[in-house]
Amino acid sequence: MTVKTRLLSGIQSTGKMHLGNYLGAVLNWVTLQSQFDAYFMIADLHSLTTVYENSAQLREDKRELVLDLLASGIDPDQACLFYQSEVPEHSELHLILSMITPLPWLTRVPSYKSKIEEIQDKDLDTYGFLGYPVLQAADILLYKAQRVPVGKDQLPHLELAREIARRFNHFYGPVFPEPQESLTQFPTLPGLDGRKMSKSYGNTIPISASPEVMQKLVLSMLTDPARIRRTDVGHPDLCPVFAFHRIYNSKERQGEISTLCQTAQIGCVECKKECARLVLDSLSEFRQKRLHFSSDLGEVENILRKGAQKARETAAQTLSEVKRAIGL
Repeated sequence: MTVKTRLLSGIQSTGKMHLGNYLGAVLNWVTLQSQFDAYFMIADLHSLTTVYENSAQLREDKRELVLDLLASGIDPDQACLFYQSEVPEHSELHLILSMITPLPWLTRVPSYKSKIEEIQDKDLDTYGFLGYPVLQAADILLYKAQRVPVGKDQLPHLELAREIARRFNHFYGPVFPEPQESLTQFPTLPGLDGRKMSKSYGNTIPISASPEVMQKLVLSMLTDPARIRRTDVGHPDLCPVFAFHRIYNSKERQGEISTLCQTAQIGCVECKKECARLVLDSLSEFRQKRLHFSSDLGEVENILRKGAQKARETAAQTLSEVKRAIGL
């Protein structure tokens, strides 16, 4: 019997899943779950790095995220789906790894300063925020994951996990394999304001939004900043909405829209209405599945219970090896 390669990935529960998450990560998970021994984690402990002052919404956000993941096609018969906080070994390994991680390794992580600049309305001057890449490393190494699906922006975090694994193995003997990336090849999806779609910017389109709300959000998107009037010629390459057409529309129709825009034969409102229709059509099956899981929360709780049990069994074995290696 062929043993599948172990894979782990996670998503923070700091709000509803948006189109950027769905297209950039979760659909890739759906493809990978049949090819790997897949562990998918709702990273609720990571969420506390930015919502620690007001975490009242966290429990509901977690539940909504699970519904989104199941409706997207995550199959509990193929993948292990669980809450990070339900597996205490994550926290314990994080503590152990933090003892051997040099401080400069954390301050040089590119996203550390960029996130502080990006999230201006929260106090991120905490150990938890500085040390969250160590918790990420613990998440990966705890399952001895050989593959981690990531975007290019997360590669420095994965390299840090490898450095921590090498340092641990140097001190205590070979326990951890060095995880390798499985790059997610998908263009960055722009948000409502034209910047990268991100919960931090508040510019997202939640995939669980009603058709009415989703259409309203798409119609509110910024378009070509140089096109002020309907009679002005457009520049599709500068327009965030056209990025959606590249994803959702046929090549032939993309070419037509590009020509119509550049000759001012189509207005931005008309273009956005077509875009909204395409997005909604693509999510019709998702909405049906989400209604199913929403109507049977007992089934969802059972899926999470089984997922946490499987994750704990794997995690406990690794942590036992770690403690023996260290001498605890």
